[in-house]
Amino acid sequence: MGYVSAVPVPQPRAARPGAASSGARRSLAAALLLGALGSTVVLLSAGQIWAEGTAAVGGGTVPVEADGGTVTGVPTALAVVGLAALVAVFAVRRTGRALVSGLLALSGAGAAAAAVLGAGDSSALDAEAARISGNTAAAVDGLSHTAWPYVTAGGALLILIAGLFALRFGKSWPAMGGRYERSGAPRPARRATAATTDPDRPEDLWKALDRGEDPTHGG
Repeated sequence: MGYVSAVPVPQPRAARPGAASSGARRSLAAALLLGALGSTVVLLSAGQIWAEGTAAVGGGTVPVEADGGTVTGVPTALAVVGLAALVAVFAVRRTGRALVSGLLALSGAGAAAAAVLGAGDSSALDAEAARISGNTAAAVDGLSHTAWPYVTAGGALLILIAGLFALRFGKSWPAMGGRYERSGAPRPARRATAATTDPDRPEDLWKALDRGEDPTHGG
């Protein structure tokens, strides 16, 4: 005669809602921090000196320099776009959120690429040398570049990572005004307040009849 084992079979534990919401909050905070920090770094470092050198003027030389905005305005413009996309992520849902998250990531990637390309660019300094010397064929001597283009690229990579976070975890993030919405559960019915009916007032009698009550029934 066979015996049936009464040992319970262990069942996989379901993920706790609190753990899921905690993960969503962490990813949301990380994306906000990275996006805001990255945009700030790009905007600040783009205003610093990226390249410098000397130009020959009247038998002598004068120093010339160019900031990031003179070399290329792309990182600054894309950082502004990234900031706007970071805010817009919380105003849209589903497909719209995915598109905005992609725009955020692309803004970071584009700003990083433009900064790296601008790190070796000399055309802005050549243009400045031509302006100072009055010679359109003038070129810069002793050309050197600072580290600010790479700092800009680093900030842009933070924007890119924020966009990747939004693409990966954005579905679980709340939308703007979402905390005011119901979770899908039916709203509890409001308690009906007892209406007092005055039989001497015709309007009260009609209201009672509309409610399906017997206006002649007291109490």
